Amino acid sequence: MRIIVLVLKIALFLLLLGFAAKNMDSVAVRYFLGLEWQAPLAFVLLVFFAAGALAGLLANLRIVVQQRREIVGLRRELRSFARPAVPVPAERP
Repeated sequence: MRIIVLVLKIALFLLLLGFAAKNMDSVAVRYFLGLEWQAPLAFVLLVFFAAGALAGLLANLRIVVQQRREIVGLRRELRSFARPAVPVPAERP
């Protein structure tokens, strides 16, 4: 299984490397107020993909932190209920 995953990773890397090599033409990204940025197309795509991934992670960060706090509180509550059992003395006839 590890070999299959490794082969797939290598194939994906080579595919993306070929895409980047074929798209080295310079593109202009125009902003407001006449600002402009010129860079290779592959680099521009990489930058905007990374920015989108970062925005997605930041959007989910609040939910993850909130869930972790709830888990910690529930574990504390569970520990307070899980007290060691006290052995009941057996009655002698």
